[in-house]
Amino acid sequence: MDWSDIRIFLAVVRGRSLGEAARSLGVSHPTVGRRIKALEDEAEQPLFRRTRDGLVLTDAGDAVLSLAQAMEDSALSMERRLAGNHERLEGILRIASADWFAAYVLAPILTELGRLHPAVVPEVIASYRLLDLSRREADVAFRIVPFSEPDIVQRRLMTMPYGLYGSAATVQMVSDDPQSVRLILMNSAQSHFPDVTWLLDRFPHSKRALTSTSRSVQAQICLRGHGVAVLPRALAEGMGGLHRIDLLGQPPGRDVWVGYHQDLRHMDRLRALLEITERMLPNPASPPNVQRI
Repeated sequence: MDWSDIRIFLAVVRGRSLGEAARSLGVSHPTVGRRIKALEDEAEQPLFRRTRDGLVLTDAGDAVLSLAQAMEDSALSMERRLAGNHERLEGILRIASADWFAAYVLAPILTELGRLHPAVVPEVIASYRLLDLSRREADVAFRIVPFSEPDIVQRRLMTMPYGLYGSAATVQMVSDDPQSVRLILMNSAQSHFPDVTWLLDRFPHSKRALTSTSRSVQAQICLRGHGVAVLPRALAEGMGGLHRIDLLGQPPGRDVWVGYHQDLRHMDRLRALLEITERMLPNPASPPNVQRI
């Protein structure tokens, strides 16, 4: 069977609709429909059935799902190893990180990468979502939680200091009437953020002004005097206009981790990025039991 058809088959399984599969693969809806029909014609039996919840596998489809996933794993492994053995410093390098980290920490690093290796084209995927490195959703990722996936080479890159910030007017409110200050917080519905706990402990009677998964959004709202926010210092001090409030102590910082799939360990453009990063940022020792890049 054609691997491209198996790829479409798996996209439909995950998206539960032809339209969602088309969007995830960057192809047209009719193309997905035609390829699924061709696959079912070749199998001489339907692989999906329609339900109110979307497309679900038939018994025949379910019987071959694990084999299709094994084909995908092999194809992705081949793709990673070919990319990892590329000898020339050119081509696209896909980098995943939070938007604020890309803008205020990685920007000078990427500028230096472009100066030294102009044929390397960084593709920055600025998102809070944890991308799957084994599926080549990114070549390298920077994030504030360690990697738990297998076959990932990772290390603690640095500890990012955080601070409590507000506009000039908000700083005065903190001094005069702390209970009147509103809070700008991370959305902690899906993850634990120590800075949220720290801020709520210090302003137990204050109302929430905003929650967001974006630190950049929080910083902009904070800049406009709508409340106080705990922000990475690199972001807050890179923007200008925000004032750090030290009266209540220092909020907890966060470790920043960098990781990539082990199949890419020989990719020269990745190595170049990591070397520049380690040269331009603080470089703490790696904790025990963590592979050093």
